[in-house]
Amino acid sequence: MGIAGGNAAQAQVQLSEPVAEAEPAIDPVAVSSDDDVIADRLRGIFREIDGLENVAVAVDAGVVGLSGPISDTASADRAKAIAQRVSGVVTVETQFERDLSVGNNVEPVVDKFGVTLQNFLSALPLIAVAFIVAIIIGLMGHFIASRMGFWKRVTPNIFLAELIAGSVRVIFIAVGIFVGLDILNATALLGAVLGGAGVIGLAVGFALRDTVDNYMSSVMLSIRQPFRANDHVLIGEREGRVVRLTSRATILMTLDGNHLRIPNATVFKAEILNYTRNPQRRFSFELGVDADDDPAAAIETGLRAINGQDFVLDDPEATAEIKEVGDSNIVIVFHGWIDQRKSDFNKARGAAIRVTKNALEQSGFALPEPIYRLRFDGNPSQLAANVSRASSAGPTSERPAKLPAKMAFDVSPEDHVEKLVDSERSDDGSSDLLDDQQPVE
Repeated sequence: MGIAGGNAAQAQVQLSEPVAEAEPAIDPVAVSSDDDVIADRLRGIFREIDGLENVAVAVDAGVVGLSGPISDTASADRAKAIAQRVSGVVTVETQFERDLSVGNNVEPVVDKFGVTLQNFLSALPLIAVAFIVAIIIGLMGHFIASRMGFWKRVTPNIFLAELIAGSVRVIFIAVGIFVGLDILNATALLGAVLGGAGVIGLAVGFALRDTVDNYMSSVMLSIRQPFRANDHVLIGEREGRVVRLTSRATILMTLDGNHLRIPNATVFKAEILNYTRNPQRRFSFELGVDADDDPAAAIETGLRAINGQDFVLDDPEATAEIKEVGDSNIVIVFHGWIDQRKSDFNKARGAAIRVTKNALEQSGFALPEPIYRLRFDGNPSQLAANVSRASSAGPTSERPAKLPAKMAFDVSPEDHVEKLVDSERSDDGSSDLLDDQQPVE
């Protein structure tokens, strides 16, 4: 019982396993009449196929032997595949010889070229229609895109207007190409081209990412308008007056009169300090008085001298504070405000330093000089004699006379660079994305 049960279980397992599909069985009895039928059938098929009409067929016991001259490997594979499909064929053996005759090898190529040329000539009218339709659509897009007056009314930004117009032109050209290919029933070609263009565009995008970044920065700068033409700005560490904003760079004229091109990607990411936006500007400078002097009195004296100058504004008023107390002096920082439309910043600051220094000295405040400790190695008596002779000779130079605290200074604005910018903007016809009609951020 146990053995029988085990055999039954084993049989059940064997029945449950998948059975591989068996190849067609070979008939154990070979009939010569069947071989003749197979041979005649293959000869008839080969006579109807170009390039296979000279194939010799021999069949014995279902084994097909193919031989004879043949033009190429593809024809040989085709003849073998046809023979394998005939019923009753057990296997196929090939013994072809490569046909190297000029006629059999050149004639098919010439015939194929002739057929292709004939088909192309037949399709010329349709190709002409598709080409004309694509050109008409493209010209429509060019006409619409060239209406810059309309696009400038749609968007007040000239750069965006040019960008939209260019996009419209590209869209119409793409639609024209698609319609033309659709007329030729070749939209599959368009799909292949777009697929290749997508891969190429991805590679080009990685290669030109800096250019794309600069272009998008130009778009944002043209929208934001962070400065106007001839504004005095500090972009990062670059200072100058703005000449123009182009689609690629911001043109500055430095205070030395030189042209400076800064890529818009750098400008967009940099910190921009615009000195022209607010006409009032504060200047600052430091002066030190002796540690024994009263700093409050020094501050009062200095502010009186600064406020006495016509170029210093009363509102906001000048201020001062003690910055630090050193070993031999007290450092005081003075601040004053000017109107940049009437006074040059550097000239006003220099004049304020001068009058404040003179006022402190005239009031008895000492402006300490650096103290150095010297060490002399040598004969003490000789050193003492040298010091005695230097003392008896007296000072070699006299101290310049002190100037009055209030003087008339020329602090008029320096406008040479500003005039250069205006002259260049009037003479040069280059495009400028700066628009005075838009607000400045």
